[in-house]
Amino acid sequence: MRALLAVGLLAASAYGASTKVPEGVNVLRDLEYAQVKGLSLKLDLYRPATKPSAPMPLVIWVHGGGWRNGSKANCPAAWLATKGYAVASLDFRLLPEHPWPAQIEDPVAALRWLRQESGKYGFDAERSAAMGGSSGGHVVALWGTLSLPASDKVKAVVDLYGPTDLLTMPPNVLSEKRTRADLAKANGALLLGGVVMDQPEKAKAVSALHQVSKDDVPFLILHGTADPGVPVDQSERLHAALKAAGVESTLKLLPGAGHGGKEFDSTESRALIQGFLDKHLKR
Repeated sequence: MRALLAVGLLAASAYGASTKVPEGVNVLRDLEYAQVKGLSLKLDLYRPATKPSAPMPLVIWVHGGGWRNGSKANCPAAWLATKGYAVASLDFRLLPEHPWPAQIEDPVAALRWLRQESGKYGFDAERSAAMGGSSGGHVVALWGTLSLPASDKVKAVVDLYGPTDLLTMPPNVLSEKRTRADLAKANGALLLGGVVMDQPEKAKAVSALHQVSKDDVPFLILHGTADPGVPVDQSERLHAALKAAGVESTLKLLPGAGHGGKEFDSTESRALIQGFLDKHLKR
């Protein structure tokens, strides 16, 4: 297996404006999916209020927040539950108490639990996708490119402006604006256990760009052209690498959009996301 090691980034904003449970959706909150050294890890499960006649495909939402902030609350992907999907929104272990690889281990543990409980809750975890924004986008992009056992894999990834090459993320790069002291305080250094540039092989091991292979799952990538936090070339280079490897990848650049915001939750963006998921998860 490609190593599940460390990384770098900044805090993140939610990708969309929606924070309420959509009409016609029920939510089961605080379902425990794992315990790690006495820490209870929980998820919220969103489902259509009207039970479908057949098991639903599943979308797993991984929130942003620089791996140190954010929560499963107010899941911005909950609208998919109005389109015939079950949506699981996760809490996972955060920095600074829990360095990498906790942030990938926990979503994988959630998928294992969701597989076990699929019959009880009416979804089909064999048809699952991972979706996340910013640092959550980093996690799901890596999830889609790592070499993992089949039971730990998802079938598709929706990456919203996630960092894909930690070595070139601005908070991890020495410059006139950033001293080594600044780099040592970056979230990436906290996650890696030291300055990112000093540990290039570890940084590559948890950068989706450097893990791409022909066996990767299909990707949909959305990124704003005016993103001030995660440079747009992070997504452009991942998309190019996936295409070069023969992996299905769609990159949608949103003109003028920043790091999250209403453009990612527009009618057009929702249609693009739903169309991608329908293609790969619905029978």
